[in-house]
Amino acid sequence: MLYRLIFLILCYDLSLVYSQTELLSLEGTYQDKNLLVNNPPMPDGFGFCISKVTVNGEILPAVIQTSHFEIDFRLFHLKKGDEVFVVLEHAPGCEPRFLNPIVLLPSSTFNCTQISVQQNGLLKWTTTNEQAILDFSIEQYKWGRWVEVGQVKGKGTPNQTTYQFQLSPHSGKNTVRVSQTDSSGKPRVSKSASFTSNVAAVSFSPTKVQSALYFKSKGQAVRTKFEIYDAYGNLLKTGYSTSVDCRNIVDGVYFINYDNKTEKFIKIDN
Repeated sequence: MLYRLIFLILCYDLSLVYSQTELLSLEGTYQDKNLLVNNPPMPDGFGFCISKVTVNGEILPAVIQTSHFEIDFRLFHLKKGDEVFVVLEHAPGCEPRFLNPIVLLPSSTFNCTQISVQQNGLLKWTTTNEQAILDFSIEQYKWGRWVEVGQVKGKGTPNQTTYQFQLSPHSGKNTVRVSQTDSSGKPRVSKSASFTSNVAAVSFSPTKVQSALYFKSKGQAVRTKFEIYDAYGNLLKTGYSTSVDCRNIVDGVYFINYDNKTEKFIKIDN
């Protein structure tokens, strides 16, 4: 009976310790660099704060009972660009820290050595010095600004790499570029390339609409990308279609971006 009581007390104490464990986590992508951790001593001076480290759910097979240690991601057979989720289990009353969390945040470093686009909209570009796997945004200049029209995943290698993307040209002159945005939030952009397409100009009707707008080219219905804004600059509708349902917008003046144009229409009562 005495042994049973001691066993129950020990189990209770262990469950109490476990329930008081706190978690500190960090996520990002593996960039061929290791993560450094500061591991402070326990408040009572016996041992260190962190009790366990996991990477993507797997326990770190390394000594962590030191004031500083390194998480070597090669132990988990990760490849550059793989998603990483690190969790530190630690005692309450102490605060471990990731000393260089930036190593899990990709940085855009690419140099665009060549960019060209054919009349049919086939865009090709060549890069060097990529150090992180980031998406390239394909941007087309229209409606007075750069508009993202697609994405291509970067390979993240420093060697010369060539990419391509099939654009949907609008009528007239088309100007395009590629860009990457990293954790800094600031886009890194290439130089631009231009071409003149053979796509026929698109028009819309009516200019005073009751129920719907319709897009046509050479008298035939045609699909086009569009945006509709109210008089205060609020975006109300966007899409790619031969028509736009306007029954659910109130009467007033609106602006529509389509093809390579920005024009005005008026919504009136049915």
